[in-house]
Amino acid sequence: MGKTTDGIFQEEFVLDLSFFNFENAVTATFFCDPELRILRVNNNFKEIFPQVESFEGANLPYLLNTLGVDQEILVRITELLRLEGKMKIPELYVTNSAGKRMYSFLATETDHKIFPFLNGVQGQLIDRTEEFRLKQKNDALIQKLENTNNALDEKSRHLTAIAERLAKYLSPQVFENLFSEEGSESQKYNRKYLTVFFSDIEGFTKLSDRLEPEKLAEIINSYLSDMTKIAIDFGGTIDKFVGDAVMVFFGDPASEGTEEDAVKCLNMAAEMRQRIKLLNDIWQRKHLIPEGLSVRMGIASGFCTVGDFGSSQKMDYTILGSPVNLAARLQGLCQSGEILLSAETHSALKEVIECSKFGPTEVKGLPEPVTYFRLDKIVDSNNARAPFARYESENIDIWVKRPEEIEKVLTELKQVETEFASRLTK
Repeated sequence: MGKTTDGIFQEEFVLDLSFFNFENAVTATFFCDPELRILRVNNNFKEIFPQVESFEGANLPYLLNTLGVDQEILVRITELLRLEGKMKIPELYVTNSAGKRMYSFLATETDHKIFPFLNGVQGQLIDRTEEFRLKQKNDALIQKLENTNNALDEKSRHLTAIAERLAKYLSPQVFENLFSEEGSESQKYNRKYLTVFFSDIEGFTKLSDRLEPEKLAEIINSYLSDMTKIAIDFGGTIDKFVGDAVMVFFGDPASEGTEEDAVKCLNMAAEMRQRIKLLNDIWQRKHLIPEGLSVRMGIASGFCTVGDFGSSQKMDYTILGSPVNLAARLQGLCQSGEILLSAETHSALKEVIECSKFGPTEVKGLPEPVTYFRLDKIVDSNNARAPFARYESENIDIWVKRPEEIEKVLTELKQVETEFASRLTK
């Protein structure tokens, strides 16, 4: 027996009444019968499907398919509703003529004991496209920031590598001053009282002509590395290397006073001379230089002009003045292994050294005869470093550069012991 008019009216009334809250929802809502045929939708749902004129009786999966939902997801929706009675897809992505969009789809079965015609599926389709696009923009912005940060990190690593390479070409004091806020300003030229040191290897030109390039490089790099470390240890500013020649000055950028600068320069020269003796022993053992090397050193003190000198293409932070010329000339007057001092340097150091006096002597390039002094002995033991210590046996040969720092020496020896022990276990 068919439904009466009153029955149909009653069903429609109950459906409308039941769907009242959904009708006014801010999301797109729907109600279907158990076969997923549309019974009711609200206006928000209709706005998502503007091409559909009539929704009642329309198939929900078909409508979703016209939206751009692929068949695999439609089958999944249908199966889950049948098996579990509910379905939730927080992020449902579709692509249609409006571009890529994102929705949330929620649906659940209804079970009404009094009005069986209310049994079916109710749900919501939430358009989250604006949220999705905003997230895309945020993700793109985050990615851009990450790329920028990565580029900055790469640039920073590149600049650090350049700085590390540049540091090898500059004295540490000059490097620090160059990259400080004060050093970033245009360089001013200053007149300062400095103690200047010059040294070169006697007969090195003939030696360089005789040796193979590899052996020559091994010798000169070893020699300059050791001389550089000693100069830095004593606070000297390394001006330049010219072949085997070394130029160092004390009193700029920082000074501890003219006398203390001269004392440091003297002790540096003495330790360099001691170190050269040890290098000679090594080179003779390796048959690189059977006759060994002899280094001549000259030290002079006085006022010099300090600053950046050169061209617009290349600049050097260096010093100019008569003490520079005098130190170089004294080094040229040296006999093998000697350290010669100018009269002014001697005056600053006379309380802590014993010297032999020479001159006045005519020196090429200087306008007047020069009185100079040969260092014979450093008598102030407080200013002189302890000599190098050595341990030699059948299997090992150890040079200890700082025997006065016995705790550090023992710690380093223990590290060496651990390293060699680990090699034996491999």
